Amino acid sequence: MIPISTVLYVLLAIFIFGVLIFVHEGGHFLFARLFHVSIREFAIGMGPKILTRTSKKTGIAYSLRLFPIGGFVNMVGEDEETDDPNAFNKKKVWQRLIIVSAGALINILLGVILMSVLVCTNPQLGSTVVGEFTGSASQEAGLQIDDEIVEVNGQRVHIANDLLYEIMRFGIEPIDLTVIRDGETVVIEDVEFPIISESGTAFGDADFKVYPERPTIGNIAKHCFYRSTFTVRMIWESLYDLVTGRYGIQAVSGPVGVTETLTEAAQAGSFDFLTIVAVITINLGVVNLLPLPALDGGRLVFLIIEGIRRKPVKPEIEGYIHFAGLAVLMVLMLVICAKDIIGLF
Repeated sequence: MIPISTVLYVLLAIFIFGVLIFVHEGGHFLFARLFHVSIREFAIGMGPKILTRTSKKTGIAYSLRLFPIGGFVNMVGEDEETDDPNAFNKKKVWQRLIIVSAGALINILLGVILMSVLVCTNPQLGSTVVGEFTGSASQEAGLQIDDEIVEVNGQRVHIANDLLYEIMRFGIEPIDLTVIRDGETVVIEDVEFPIISESGTAFGDADFKVYPERPTIGNIAKHCFYRSTFTVRMIWESLYDLVTGRYGIQAVSGPVGVTETLTEAAQAGSFDFLTIVAVITINLGVVNLLPLPALDGGRLVFLIIEGIRRKPVKPEIEGYIHFAGLAVLMVLMLVICAKDIIGLF
């Protein structure tokens, strides 16, 4: 029998996933309302309706649907021609750009806020200054205690998170480290780090520890900023690594995998849980901005084209492209969900 606590953690994970979707769709909704766009429905979830309520004042239907894998704001004129003067497609291009991008940007903003809360409440701030060696490879290559590492393979690093990530990503082969030593810049070439493997993917493993930084206001602000920008960059680079074949399909998770990750993080403790939530909400925002059909980024591309051409792409052409993109996206989601479900057993 499954423990009650596990069931509660799963429900919590599903609830948090729903909240992130609500925040995303809420961003679209709020700016659509701000620009007086006519809205038919605001929905959380997909599939058949479980609960629905229609506002007598605005006529907008608010609904909760069966499958917690997404949501939508159904705006008049979004995919069809209409005589409604407040239809989405009657609004200025800059207003539509804001409406379409608002969901993803609010997700990213929420992630930044959560990262800031984590840094402020758990100020375990790691520097980029070598404090102790746990192995011998980098030390033999010339790295020394008290070296401040400022670049890894030409990539600037500011905090421990940056540093360890760059070594993890590029350390599968010899890399160059740029350090500040006694006030001078020194380049240590061809540093070899230990290599670890996870799910068939190789990663570099730093064989040293860094000194902590004092939790001053300046250091906390620095870590809030760089942890947030680091997370966005990490997601973009992970997508690149996925496309180029470094990561396989096993590295991709859908709603089932995300729920499992959130459940495990919740069981590990509040810090791990909030960290995963922050990463997931930033990931949700970044992925939705990808210039792919059926995603917000794909719609942004057509709006940018309209702004340049001074006239929209024919609705039927845009509709066919988004439909094809949605079909591919749904097939991919089914494959990923099947992979996640099989992984549960």
